[in-house]
Amino acid sequence: MVHAIEQYAREDPGAVALFDGATSWTWRQLNDRLNRATNWLLAQEIPAGRRVAVLGANSVHVVLAHLATTYAGLSTVPVNYHLTADEIGYILRDGAVHLVLCSLDTAATVRAADPDVQVVSWPEWDTVLAAHPDTEPSADIAPAKPLYYTSGTTGHPKGVELPDQMFPGGASMVEYVQRVIDSPIRTPGKHLVVAPMHHTGPMAGVRGILAGQPLVILPRFDAEQVLATIDRERIQATMMVPTHFSRLLQLPAAVRDRYDVSSMGSIVHTGAACPVEVKRAMIDWFGPILIEAYGSTEAGTVTLITSPEWLEHPGSVGRAMPGYELTIRTEDGDVLPTGTEGLVCVRSTTGHRPAYHGDPEKTRRSYVADGVFAVGEIGYLDADGYLFLTDRASDMVVSGGVNIYPAESEAVLRAHPAVADVAVIGIPHDDLGEQLCALVVSTDPDLDPAELVTWSRDRLAHYKCPHLVELVDFDLRSVMGKLNKRQLRTRYLARRDAATMPAGRP
Repeated sequence: MVHAIEQYAREDPGAVALFDGATSWTWRQLNDRLNRATNWLLAQEIPAGRRVAVLGANSVHVVLAHLATTYAGLSTVPVNYHLTADEIGYILRDGAVHLVLCSLDTAATVRAADPDVQVVSWPEWDTVLAAHPDTEPSADIAPAKPLYYTSGTTGHPKGVELPDQMFPGGASMVEYVQRVIDSPIRTPGKHLVVAPMHHTGPMAGVRGILAGQPLVILPRFDAEQVLATIDRERIQATMMVPTHFSRLLQLPAAVRDRYDVSSMGSIVHTGAACPVEVKRAMIDWFGPILIEAYGSTEAGTVTLITSPEWLEHPGSVGRAMPGYELTIRTEDGDVLPTGTEGLVCVRSTTGHRPAYHGDPEKTRRSYVADGVFAVGEIGYLDADGYLFLTDRASDMVVSGGVNIYPAESEAVLRAHPAVADVAVIGIPHDDLGEQLCALVVSTDPDLDPAELVTWSRDRLAHYKCPHLVELVDFDLRSVMGKLNKRQLRTRYLARRDAATMPAGRP
């Protein structure tokens, strides 16, 4: 193949390219497996328009599945392995998935999700790959964009094709690899993956292996293990979310001082705006190596800010990246002046128009003017063009760096026989940033809120379920029957703060 993996397999075959804590592959081993996996996928003759889903905890096999699918010119659908069978089944059907590559512990759930789809677990895959040739596949195959599913505003997740900036595409694998190498959002150096690889951020780091960057993968985030890995492996780059920062900072000083993190050259963080005090503490610890990226799966990385810039503009998420025009607008699409809060909107100057797979109406509602996409948050621009976020325009909740739309958990809770109405909101959480809270109007005065938590967890992936359920005695809706989540959140927090205020305080 025309890529760094093949080059390093020839020039430094015994060096470790990929390590997940349990399995280690050299450049030669990775190239051998990648060739076999690509040739096997090509032999499957997957029909045009059909996709390959990848499902499993972080591992060398997840990396191999994504790389091979791309080299075979097929579209990948990364799926959260925490989802229930019903949730997985919806994605497989909506995404026209033909084949699922998955971990052994998830295979039964996937087969229950859709009995018509072909399912191959990692052990089965290892066996069949051994029988396929390790010859170099054609470099003329064009890569296909993956389809990522975001939480839905109406009860179902929506598929989104990544913009070129996040998945650079190209007319051939040669062109694709060169675009990965030249990407402005790629950070060089030995890369540590700590976040689940069904998200876009970690996969941007994974693609760096095409540029010759070795990867070290943690199956899950553990704060001290992250530091130990950085020290032991001399890690140079990683991607995190603010919750990861909080958990690192919560470690006792004696534990933090135990590990040498001086090898680190860059930490990209994304997923949610980072609290000022948290980011300042991380810069004090690691140095001015943090790079904050803000955007969305649909639009791409819209803004970027380095640590030196941030220290001059604390709280900002940066200025517009090349290829984007950033404006603050009203809901009618009118541009607002500098310093005025409004909808954060972006327009691609390269022609990219975010769209939701199979949902033209949701796509239409996401635009406030021709080509101007509303990202879903409230903010303002300062005189230098730096963006500051102040609120969220949509119902979306960001918990632990994961975007969650409450509509799915609301639909499940409304099905409970004792629930008359429900609104799920995001409330502040010291570690996660936000957590889900369900405000419930019940027909049963003796209803135990814990019953509703169990009810939702039996039907949805746990991260989509409210951590708190509050029974309320007021109408959740306006006279027009609408749920105003911002007003409900403000009202709930005011009542909560009043209830916890010490006696004698005004």
